[in-house]
Amino acid sequence: MTRFAYFCGHEQWHPEELVRHAQLAEKAGFDAVVVSEHFHPWVDDTSASGFAYATIAAMAQATESIEFITGVTTPLFRFHPGVVAQAAATLSRISNGRFQLGVGTGENINEGPLGYEFPKYAERAARMREALEIMRRLLDGEKLTFNGKYYVTDRAKLYSPPLSRVPLWMAAGGPKSSALAAQLADGIITSVKDPAVTFEKVIDPARAAAREAGKPAPRFLATRWSIYAQNEDEAWQALTSWRGLRAPGRLEAVDPQTLRERADEMPRSEILERYSLVKDAAEYVETYLPLVTDIGADYVTIQTTSIDQEPLIAMLGSDVLPALRDAAN
Repeated sequence: MTRFAYFCGHEQWHPEELVRHAQLAEKAGFDAVVVSEHFHPWVDDTSASGFAYATIAAMAQATESIEFITGVTTPLFRFHPGVVAQAAATLSRISNGRFQLGVGTGENINEGPLGYEFPKYAERAARMREALEIMRRLLDGEKLTFNGKYYVTDRAKLYSPPLSRVPLWMAAGGPKSSALAAQLADGIITSVKDPAVTFEKVIDPARAAAREAGKPAPRFLATRWSIYAQNEDEAWQALTSWRGLRAPGRLEAVDPQTLRERADEMPRSEILERYSLVKDAAEYVETYLPLVTDIGADYVTIQTTSIDQEPLIAMLGSDVLPALRDAAN
């Protein structure tokens, strides 16, 4: 049965606001919150940049049943994969087993500011292969000595282990990442705009890789960006913290000011057309229904922004989630 998640973006809201959003999402009937993990945001003028692991710990104390999934953290540079495993185990305990770990190969905006080189995808994927093995083995209770090309552990062990098995999700937008995730992770996080493209680039390659490895078909967490607004001016105001996300060179940029300047040089319509604009609950249902009916995702994440987020969360719970749940049954 499909579960539904609400997206909590550290690039827009400060940690204390996101704790409140998690409480409201639980009250609205969401099953999970997907929490972004960034060092820098996407723009420098209207933004935030809290420490996700601390925020999730606070969320866990402020809620009772909702699940938490990082969407996503990069266990390759700023954090040794063993430290990420330790954080995941701690959050599992603090949340009473409600935490799941989502990882990805990252962006330079989170690594470059701290002096790390951000290599090409081939090296990042090779690092991820080692990182996934280290995290899985540590989370499963092993005392691990590991000598890889990129990472080393010497009798490493988590002495505050997770309360239950922590699922590992990996973000993928293309066949190489999806194949790697299918082989080494429990599930795949992917952003969907056109379901047919997602099947071609992510789902079909992942299923083929899983079959070849003799593993079960991977689970999918599907997300889609939307803006709740009544007109283009309101949509641009709502998008202000995220406009750099669609600016050229976002994977290589270090300074959010650079992405903000590039975004502001572009026509607004060129940026806005890359998001789904919705005006009411019916359009929300229409926007996210394909993730349920076509993709058949195990988790569907409503990744959305507006000029007044708290009433929007309530509306999603009362007018959108029931229709999506009916479609999933």
